[in-house]
Amino acid sequence: MGRPLAVGVLASGQGTTLEGLARAAEAEPDRFHVVVLISDRAGAPVIDRARSHGIPTEIVLVRGQLPDEWAPRVTEALARHGVELVVLAGFLPIFPPSWVERWQGRAVNTHPALLPRFGGRGMYGRRVHEAVIAAGERESGATVHLVTREVDQGPSIAQARLPVLPGDTPDTLRERLRPVEIGLLVATVRRFAAGELPLPYPGGDEPARTDRAAEPSRER
Repeated sequence: MGRPLAVGVLASGQGTTLEGLARAAEAEPDRFHVVVLISDRAGAPVIDRARSHGIPTEIVLVRGQLPDEWAPRVTEALARHGVELVVLAGFLPIFPPSWVERWQGRAVNTHPALLPRFGGRGMYGRRVHEAVIAAGERESGATVHLVTREVDQGPSIAQARLPVLPGDTPDTLRERLRPVEIGLLVATVRRFAAGELPLPYPGGDEPARTDRAAEPSRER
């Protein structure tokens, strides 16, 4: 078996996805490990979560700067830690085309909906679940997709589905979907680490894999 896949995580918020990925990495250290967390917010809770797992952290502030000014610093930090696969896990700043080209096929994003619906600029966090409920959808889910120039428009790598229950609110849907999204991301990273998915990922060549389950795995 070769060396573990080096994963870099970019996040702006609470860090529940980072937590799930870190625990999975600790349970199977021969497969992959999280080598760095990069956040654009110095006080983000995800930083404390990363440090509790011994994951090095980097802060790249973006406020008041053009994307082409701060994005190279993200690349420098990722390269310095030897990152092979980049995971955007609730990272809110939008990268410029130059960054996307640099990491083409090596950067994935996780989104709490069944793309291409309920995605795009401004669609993140609770807003996604509000839109799903307002549209009267009978199911929602999570998507892991390739990062491309257009927000949430990259080829889907994997999806998992979850029914929207009668009486669901944006908050209850979000809580039920969170472990589904984390489990889908962990499974996808495992596939990259095992060589089932190529790096760089060619995009569009492999159809999305959909996993249907009435109740998600609780691995966190």
